[in-house]
Amino acid sequence: MAERRARPASKSARGSVWRRALTPPAPPAGRPPAPRPGPADPERPDRAASVVQAVLYEDGVRVAAPASLAETYRALREAPSGMAWIGLARPTEGELLSLAAEFDLHPLAVEDAMEAHQRPKLERYGDTLFVVLRAARYLDAPEEVDFGELHVFVGPDFVITVRHGAAPDLSAVRRRMEETPELLRLGPEAVLYAILDAVVDDYVPVVAGVQNDIDEIETEVFRGDPEVSRRIYELSREVVEFQRATRPLVGMLHGLMAGFTKYETDDELQSYLRDVADHVTHTSERVDGFRQALTDILTVNATLVTQQQNAEMRALAEAGFEQNEEIKKISSWAAILFAPTLVGTVYGMNFTHMPELHWVFGYPFAIALMGLVCVSLYVIFKRRDWL
Repeated sequence: MAERRARPASKSARGSVWRRALTPPAPPAGRPPAPRPGPADPERPDRAASVVQAVLYEDGVRVAAPASLAETYRALREAPSGMAWIGLARPTEGELLSLAAEFDLHPLAVEDAMEAHQRPKLERYGDTLFVVLRAARYLDAPEEVDFGELHVFVGPDFVITVRHGAAPDLSAVRRRMEETPELLRLGPEAVLYAILDAVVDDYVPVVAGVQNDIDEIETEVFRGDPEVSRRIYELSREVVEFQRATRPLVGMLHGLMAGFTKYETDDELQSYLRDVADHVTHTSERVDGFRQALTDILTVNATLVTQQQNAEMRALAEAGFEQNEEIKKISSWAAILFAPTLVGTVYGMNFTHMPELHWVFGYPFAIALMGLVCVSLYVIFKRRDWL
């Protein structure tokens, strides 16, 4: 990419500029931080336009803030050494087509910016870079990761950002850049790297939030929480989406670094791009670790659930066995007691012709018969361990 700005004379001076620009300013003592402005929404009646802000810079200093795209085009034409930074939130098709006609944007890149829902990527069309980023922020209450999509067009004298979603907060990036005109003087590439750095820095609280959720899930798994499986599944989906947002950035940044010599990238920009690449690599590795950890936790949870189910089945089997033993004992005693009842019932029928009724040993015979049957049944059941 052609460099149109004068470079700072001192490398050490540039290093201090970068440190000031990429570090959010601390609020004054005793004063709460200023509220962060929300994104413009073209669907709201009080926000008919989707242009968040269009600013013209010359030599790293803001010189104009046109109210419309047409005024921005006109101001940029009148300032050959100027740079336009145009920010849009959910733009209309007409606005994107207007930008494409003015800055000669490639139709494929414009189509991607219109449709959104693109994977992170970096493509070069002539002297224009088209970058797609997936910003993320962690929502504490629902324990979810909110993803936004950012499309960035970087040309020789312009930077166009198209935001789909609440994240990231580019107004903070713009403020930090404007507070360091030496950095803005480096041109559109410096703005791109500052945006990359802001998106990657926003991944840090997301990583911390996901790590905290995983720690809580591990506790719930070993505590036997019945709802933990659903929570593991939902967090796994968030981690997969987060992985899709971070993993392509590694290749994108390495692609940018490969073009340092060809496009004569400033030395300080090279250093800070490498720093951003290191942060992305670290984040990507953490996210990969999260996915593996959740897979292991899910396996452990399934094992624990299976063990619990086996223990419950074993307890039911033991209870059933004990119940069967009791039933056998009851049945055995019922059969033993039924034998004398049967004999007594036969001799209680009061028939006329029953030899034993007039036999002198009739009563002892009946009693002996009852005892013999009972003892025989008891011996049989005892040998079969029913008693």
